[in-house]
Amino acid sequence: MGNRWKTCLMAAALGAMAVGLAACAADDGADESTRAQQDTADAGIHAPAGTMDGDGPAAADGAVAPAGSAPASAPEVAGASGGEHDNLRQTAASLFGVIPEAPTEVSGRTVTPERVELGRMLFFEPRLSRSHVITCNTCHSIGTGGADNVPASIGHGWQRGPRNSPTVFNAVFNAAQFWDGRASDLAEQAAGPVQASVEMNSTPELVVQTLSSIPRYVELFAEAFPESEGITFEDVTIALEAFETTLVTPDAPFDRWVQGDDSAMTANEIEGLQLFFETGCASCHNGVNFGGQSYFPFGVLERPGAEILPVGDKGRFEVTSTATDEYVFRASPLRNVALTAPYFHSGQVWSLEEAVAIMGTAQLGRDINEEEAGKIADFLRTLTGRQPEVVYPILPPSTPDTPRPER
Repeated sequence: MGNRWKTCLMAAALGAMAVGLAACAADDGADESTRAQQDTADAGIHAPAGTMDGDGPAAADGAVAPAGSAPASAPEVAGASGGEHDNLRQTAASLFGVIPEAPTEVSGRTVTPERVELGRMLFFEPRLSRSHVITCNTCHSIGTGGADNVPASIGHGWQRGPRNSPTVFNAVFNAAQFWDGRASDLAEQAAGPVQASVEMNSTPELVVQTLSSIPRYVELFAEAFPESEGITFEDVTIALEAFETTLVTPDAPFDRWVQGDDSAMTANEIEGLQLFFETGCASCHNGVNFGGQSYFPFGVLERPGAEILPVGDKGRFEVTSTATDEYVFRASPLRNVALTAPYFHSGQVWSLEEAVAIMGTAQLGRDINEEEAGKIADFLRTLTGRQPEVVYPILPPSTPDTPRPER
């Protein structure tokens, strides 16, 4: 994969290890008002809690540029004092932060109630697909962690997709969308599956024709996008984006612990967090989403077998055509990871403990033993937040002018 990649990643891992070791030291009297911020390079969002500077342009060594021009922000986390794990808590607060509430703006676009409601309907709307069968929720199920819990999603005509479906939960905080980062924000991402032949297999023209044939949708689009003349495909994607910004999962046990609730995590889970630092996991999986911010080669130190890393899927290379991007993928966000098995872009690993061990040998050059993998996995389970409660919408009926489903 090249010495440059290895040197960069190992330096980052050693840096994270140093942070982790420092967090285990005796209390050095850190300021109790330490402000927890993380450099989450997101899709250009604004959360109600304030602002934060984003990262710079993409670097050749694997750091990814923010997908949007607007910075992300996370709530201020008060540094706890007088506890046994103060330094570890403050380090975690600084590097990760906590999941904020739903953003009010994304990629420079205001998230309005009208757009959110329209997007909710479209998320469950099967007529966006050519077959009138597949919805966004098919592959990103609200009830199963925002994913579909199969190795690769099944699309139009029972075709099998090429990669495991990432969770839609907290996706608004990612720097870019898809495993290879080919979409800069959620609106661009929403346009992809609708048109992909192995997914919904539709076209922008067919989507607009379908929605325009249904009077209730014409009314809802006029309310959500009063500046537009009729329904447009771009407005469809923006409405979907607006709804998806609401799919955040705050109040995870980790979030409560990092804000000072000692009872939110067990001693074993805290040891797992410490190991997460010491082994170097945090060098790639950082920011409020514990990943989703940067790209790294899969198998930088030891390449997994072809079942886990298929030879034909070259990752980000398919986007950039740059040789150094072969088998490079976005570091997977780890929020709610306990709900989204199977793991990796190939979806071939079902055990969280096994996934941790594979990452140790493949990315860090370290054998993570069974006990360590178990503790790290226990910590990762504390990243499961409060799941969104979404009411399944009653959709307006088709009319004689609505295009019929196609096989």
